[in-house]
Amino acid sequence: MAGRYFDEWTIGDRIDHEIRRTVTETDNLLFTTMTHNPQPLHLDVEAAKQSEFGQILVNGTFTFSLMVGLSVGDTTLGTLVANLGYDKLVMPKPVFIGDTLRASSEVTELRESRSRPDAGIVTFTHEAINQRGEVVCRCLRSALLKRSS
Repeated sequence: MAGRYFDEWTIGDRIDHEIRRTVTETDNLLFTTMTHNPQPLHLDVEAAKQSEFGQILVNGTFTFSLMVGLSVGDTTLGTLVANLGYDKLVMPKPVFIGDTLRASSEVTELRESRSRPDAGIVTFTHEAINQRGEVVCRCLRSALLKRSS
């Protein structure tokens, strides 16, 4: 099991996740169509060429999902009871097909669970960073994690 239990985290713990992922045209196309998102900037090369970006813009919800997914192995794998919420989601830079993304996570808050003595709440700040070192996505994730004993 790779994830940590609630009582194994401290505020300020930071992980630069090793897994990186290059975003492909197939990723963007499948995710966009599976979620029934008709936005031409994600699907229509000609419409995207006419935009300020000049090319297909990767679906932001894919970017968000990938960022969280890249973090799971090192943070909550095997210790998660439930994700409680995502807050302050921002996408300061666009993601394009061919960009390679990596992720980092930092613990920004720890709280005892009032209703579950065997668990606690960890708040992570997750960031996705492209190959140019630009933050392309950031959010807070609150996760209810099991205690180790």
